[in-house]
Amino acid sequence: MFGRLRALTTRLFTPLAALLLRLGVSPDAVTVAGTLGVVVGALWLFPTGHLFAGTMVVMVFAFSDVLDGVMARRAGRSGPWGAFLDSTLDRLADAALFAGLLLWFVRADDARLTPDLAAWGTCVALACLALGAVVPYARARAESVGMTAQVGIAERADRLVAALVAAGLVGLGVPPVVLVVVLGLLAVASAVTIVQRVATVRRQALALAAGDDGRTDETEGAR
Repeated sequence: MFGRLRALTTRLFTPLAALLLRLGVSPDAVTVAGTLGVVVGALWLFPTGHLFAGTMVVMVFAFSDVLDGVMARRAGRSGPWGAFLDSTLDRLADAALFAGLLLWFVRADDARLTPDLAAWGTCVALACLALGAVVPYARARAESVGMTAQVGIAERADRLVAALVAAGLVGLGVPPVVLVVVLGLLAVASAVTIVQRVATVRRQALALAAGDDGRTDETEGAR
């Protein structure tokens, strides 16, 4: 579903991308500006209890992740540097989102938050923050050693959309327990994704080792 949504937003942002390029704006500038918007919105609006406003701000700036890619492809600037910058700043934006929700639970200024609910919310938000950082690391580390780990039930877009929708609904008056449950499910899904990626790389490593052993035996037999 989110893949189709990305295709739709790509078509929608193509005219804006062309305009920004004509104005001399670089894809990197859009990437940095979008990340700053997400970080400021998440760490300022969420902790102060403006969950719906924070959700809207984060969602608007998060679309820069699509816009900068469209701009880079139209300008012929897609390459390792852009991919590195985008991936690095994505991690910063993700951390800011869950840190902002974590601070909202810690402050517990909302009358709807009981001490127990705030404690549970703090725990699951912290789990999302930590596990969410390991999910992309596992994939990047696998690729750095020549393997792949593009598997898992909790991709980045899934986690962000679920967290933002839940936060926005709570900001509109839905009981905070909804956000706690959603973050708890995201934490579990992230943990499962990590296990899936580790298992995938483990199978690839064993297959590679078996292939090396087979070639060694053939070489020794030829001698």
